Amino acid sequence: MMMLRLNQTEVTEFVLEGFSEHPDLRLFLIGCFLSLYMMALMGNIVIIALVTSSTGLHSPMYFFLCNLATMDIVCTSSVIPKALVGLVSGENTISFKGCMAQLFFLVWSASSELLLLTVMAYDRYVAICFPLHYSSRMSPQLCGALAVGVWSICALNASVHTGLMTRLSFCGPKIITHFFCEIPPLLLLSCSPTYINSVMTLVADAFYGGINFVLTLLSYGYIIGSILRMRSAEGKRKAFSTCSSHLIVVSVYYSSVFCAYVSPASSYSPERSKVSSVLYSVLSPTLNPLIYTLRNKDVKLALGRILPSFSH
Repeated sequence: MMMLRLNQTEVTEFVLEGFSEHPDLRLFLIGCFLSLYMMALMGNIVIIALVTSSTGLHSPMYFFLCNLATMDIVCTSSVIPKALVGLVSGENTISFKGCMAQLFFLVWSASSELLLLTVMAYDRYVAICFPLHYSSRMSPQLCGALAVGVWSICALNASVHTGLMTRLSFCGPKIITHFFCEIPPLLLLSCSPTYINSVMTLVADAFYGGINFVLTLLSYGYIIGSILRMRSAEGKRKAFSTCSSHLIVVSVYYSSVFCAYVSPASSYSPERSKVSSVLYSVLSPTLNPLIYTLRNKDVKLALGRILPSFSH
């Protein structure tokens, strides 16, 4: 028994497999990840700067957009720099503590984004279905409370998942079949029972991927119904244009998250998970600012004041 314990040496660091099985794509991936990361950072910083400095953007919709941009920066910054190090150096090790820190920030930002998209759908529902009561219903106090609630609930969720992961024993192998520390590949490496972790992951999936998704769909069901009842074509066009950006962001984000997470651990596919993870951790944070700036007249006007060439 003592010998068995000695053989089961605790893992102090992991090796992130990354994209090492595709060495021919290394330079292409470095170029892609670096350019997408720079675009995501710049785009989201511009959104935050515009919303905070332009008085015309001081409304609930843009306050939540500012929070979304912050979440995108946290999400992409917790994944891409480390993935780039692995691609450049060829070998990518991460300490156990570093892995847990990455897991925490990724779960925190990704789950916050799902919850915030539901809050943003509710905001659009109130704006279109109850336009006369919008300013009283979506008061600055309520918006502040909703934002604090989203960040706090998701920080608690991330703490639970990270705390449960630190309780597990890892005694080798230590290769994570991913380009960052994620729950499914880590559970496969554990040499202690992962039942509680799996149950909590399913509960989180049901809440974030299920309940939130249904609430977002309900909001849009009421919104579309309300738009169709509008008499003027101009009113319909204006109402739909305020929702279309959010609807595109929701579609991109949920489809990538469903691909990555909503499947049993037994059917976990490293290749599929890597592709879908690139969608929500790299592509989505890069596209969000573009979708909101290119499809939104108010943001375009605010950007045009700073960059006159943009408004032409």
